[in-house]
Amino acid sequence: MTSTAAQPAIRTAQLSNGVSIVTERMPHVRSVAVGIWVSTGSRRETPEQNGISHFIEHMLFKGTTSRSAEEIAKSVDSIGGNLDAFTSRELVSFNTKVLGEHLPMAFDVLSDLVLNPQFRPADVEKEKGVILEEIKMDADSPESVAHEIFCRNFWKGHALGKPILGTKESIASFDSNTLRSYYERAYTPENIVITGAGNLDHDRLVDLCAKAFEGVQRDGRLPESATPDSHAEISLKSKRTLEQTHMCMGVPAYPMPHKMRFACYLLSAILGGGMSSRLFQNIREKQGLVYAVFSELNLYRDAGVLEIYAGFSPQSTRKVIDSIMAEFSQLKGEPVAAEELRRAKDHLKGSLMLSLESTSSRMANLARQHIFFNRFFSLDELLASIEGVSAEQVHQVANEFFDPQRIALTLLGPLKGFQLTRADLAC
Repeated sequence: MTSTAAQPAIRTAQLSNGVSIVTERMPHVRSVAVGIWVSTGSRRETPEQNGISHFIEHMLFKGTTSRSAEEIAKSVDSIGGNLDAFTSRELVSFNTKVLGEHLPMAFDVLSDLVLNPQFRPADVEKEKGVILEEIKMDADSPESVAHEIFCRNFWKGHALGKPILGTKESIASFDSNTLRSYYERAYTPENIVITGAGNLDHDRLVDLCAKAFEGVQRDGRLPESATPDSHAEISLKSKRTLEQTHMCMGVPAYPMPHKMRFACYLLSAILGGGMSSRLFQNIREKQGLVYAVFSELNLYRDAGVLEIYAGFSPQSTRKVIDSIMAEFSQLKGEPVAAEELRRAKDHLKGSLMLSLESTSSRMANLARQHIFFNRFFSLDELLASIEGVSAEQVHQVANEFFDPQRIALTLLGPLKGFQLTRADLAC
């Protein structure tokens, strides 16, 4: 079926078994990006399964019934394209970008690795070593460690708080049968969306999808993940070998589909979204307390968090936290000035437009809109939604978010006896 008249370039279809297909034609480019998206991820895992979605993502590149791992790698390299994958908390993606003329061959490789994995025991054991090295690499990054501690505490007792990579213990427990069983339950037709953007023909891609996926009849099902509760925990982790203290601070935010999400994005942009943001200007430029400081929104289908990161000298810890609380207080106390709101809107609109210039980003945007909204927003509609946010709405969101009783904080570094209480987070 074809989409609404407002989005003539976007077309959708569905195979008889439930696989969804969404395309956006971009006639001015020569490349095409195609992704196979699976609605799973770390939040659908039990504690014993933690990291299995990411492990399976790795295993699907280890060879199929008709191609070796080396043949998979060479096939797309040989035509100047790329082949990639990632696992997030709510999605797994396998994607390729090639010249339009090479789409049939690239899609054949992509669909083959998704549909025909082998899960050979020897490959599973080798890949355990690779993923354990990935876990070690993250463990050597204090910023990553602070973020993982923060997430574990903020989403305590829920799979959203578990590491996407899993743990040494969970990875060690996986075997070929465990991976195959989870794969059969997650990689089912109703759980798969295929998106394409660029120099492509919708009907041609639908034909390619039908040829590869029409015969897939798996009917397994993963349990739905419960809506998480946030926890305002203060966690101070001393690590004397570090030169800096790394801070993650956060508050609950609206979920991704919420009608006020654009006010959230503007609040984050004003607070710590760029070089002109309040945190950057006041904490880095005026006080010289940090090198890195920023805020970001992580929104999920039923929850969200506005998170701030900063790295600084241990002796500056109190001053940095006090400065952030002062910014919270000011945002709660008075609406943002018209000039600052204008600058934030232009920043957000510019970032959005630049991010959607490539076929890969358009392809990913189609998947997220289909999965999380079940509809498609034109660029003009998104820009209008940003433009329609008022200073009063940003003020309202700030007053709802920046509640001292809901602020979570993680500090990792040479704390030297530093203490912090809830009273220190008054704003």
